[in-house]
Amino acid sequence: MRRLKTPSEIGRLASPIAHLLDGAWQRMHWWVATMAILYALSGITIVRPDEVAVILRWGHLVGATPALQEHGSGLLFALPRPIDRVVRVQVKHVWELPVTTLADNGDEISFEGLTLDPLTQGYALTGDQNIVHVDVVARYRIREPAEWAFYGPKADDVLRVEVTAAMVRSLGEMGVDRVLSDGRKELVDTATRRAQAGLDAVHSGLELTSLELTRLFPPLVLARDFDAVQSAYIGAETSKKEAQAYAESAIPMAQADTDAKLQAARAAAASDLAAARGDAQAFLALDKEYRANPVVVRERLYRDSVERAISAAGSVRWVPPPFGGAYHGLHITLTPGNVGSSPRPNTTSTPPVVPPAPSAAPRNPGPVPPAGGEDDDDP
Repeated sequence: MRRLKTPSEIGRLASPIAHLLDGAWQRMHWWVATMAILYALSGITIVRPDEVAVILRWGHLVGATPALQEHGSGLLFALPRPIDRVVRVQVKHVWELPVTTLADNGDEISFEGLTLDPLTQGYALTGDQNIVHVDVVARYRIREPAEWAFYGPKADDVLRVEVTAAMVRSLGEMGVDRVLSDGRKELVDTATRRAQAGLDAVHSGLELTSLELTRLFPPLVLARDFDAVQSAYIGAETSKKEAQAYAESAIPMAQADTDAKLQAARAAAASDLAAARGDAQAFLALDKEYRANPVVVRERLYRDSVERAISAAGSVRWVPPPFGGAYHGLHITLTPGNVGSSPRPNTTSTPPVVPPAPSAAPRNPGPVPPAGGEDDDDP
């Protein structure tokens, strides 16, 4: 038989509490078990289709490689907090971050004792030592969720620093005229490339999708001068483009006109040459025929000349043959009343004498006489 020890003072004082806990357990053990099960299941997380999740266990990433560290959409089983912490990352969402570290605060600058404090008034220097102010909007997304899980709270600061550094360096390599006119696209491309290289170097897990220059302007005291320079530059470019457009339209027209005139000249030359060759061939043929039968050819040429002269005249009036073989003393008078009628010759001349018959023509009489005959006398 076991002897019972006398209860101690602590046991005597804790006995009511023990009885209370035992009674509570008897009444609430199902609730406690349910709470324990719910706590164990609290590590289950639903990952959405546009998200990727990573698990931090006691502050360290779970998984040896990025493929094991990143979990896609669906149910994700993890241990309850504070053992595991599930970080869901929206990898398809694009965020915007205004970068105003190089912007003007709106105060007018005086060049008398000019001082610029980058902590209160941002600015940047171009390659030709001119001051400009820049407002930039950076758009980015999370490309590496595992890296972003550690740098996520500082992502905005890292992005702001890298974009500012890249913009300052890029502006320092360009002149102010180019920056304010046609060099903005090149400036944005260069700054974007350098900012992304800086983000990759610090393992931020961010991808810079675009940079937008919302404002790029000189100090307010020089704004008018810069506007005048830019207006002059734009006017010069406009005049140059108009001159190029006019040249592109005028030169083809001049070439076309020149080609048309050359073609017309060649066609006229070919036509005249063909006509001259035809006349030359006809003359050679006539000369050959004349040498064979000169009398017939001379008579035919004479009749053809007379017919051409008569056919070209508006009206023809015949004069009687001369008296005695000559027209001496013959006068023809035309009045307005009898212009259309046959002229009446003066009959005071001697009676007409029939001219003797011409003798036989020689075998080779020489050149062809002019139209009208070689034996006619002047009237």
